[in-house]
Amino acid sequence: MRMRPRFKLPLLVATGVAAAGLLAFATPAWAHVTVDPSSAPKGGEITLGFRVPNEEATAATVKVQIFFPSDPPVLGVDPEEATGWTSTVHTAPLNPPITTDDGPLTSYVNEVDWSGGSIPPGHFQEFFVLAQQLPTTGDQVVFKALQTYSDGNVVRWIQTTEPGSPEPPHPAPVLTLTAPGGAGAASSGGGSGTTAVIGVILGGIAVVLAAAALLLAWRRRGPTRRAAQVDGG
Repeated sequence: MRMRPRFKLPLLVATGVAAAGLLAFATPAWAHVTVDPSSAPKGGEITLGFRVPNEEATAATVKVQIFFPSDPPVLGVDPEEATGWTSTVHTAPLNPPITTDDGPLTSYVNEVDWSGGSIPPGHFQEFFVLAQQLPTTGDQVVFKALQTYSDGNVVRWIQTTEPGSPEPPHPAPVLTLTAPGGAGAASSGGGSGTTAVIGVILGGIAVVLAAAALLLAWRRRGPTRRAAQVDGG
């Protein structure tokens, strides 16, 4: 009769806990409406992507509204066509007008809406706009957003995060403004592409570490030991 190799339970439990911890850490928090990139130089021209996830289990997102601040405004906002969606641009007067190289600017884009399409449960959509000139003053731009579902529910992503306070349930997308001419930081939090990639990498590392620990535990058992015979001889 041969004894079957046995794994050490404490080692397996510790390995499982470590892997689970890494996977939990790696899971991206993408359930908020966010702007990508998360930072950009003051006064620069940039394409901004507003990522909208569907958090409902039985309803589709059918309308997205992004609101642009007036003080200071983002100048020259043009939406990119999104397949299956119709974009509507709203403007508001600037008082006083802003002087530009092309003359005084008397209005700005204060809202862009996308409707007519559908984001099903468990999916997300990214809506792009070209911002020809970001504000030259201030530290950030707050874009408030409304997300309308097919069941009539409207989620208002309009809450601001106070310094030193936890993030509210429905935070507004925020673009951090960096020094003019500097490179914008990589997108982070709630749903960024970089966060998602990091999450996949860390998840893969956790799986590899768990498999290596199991293999090491198996090899440390050594050759199969023969059981002592019950009868003598």
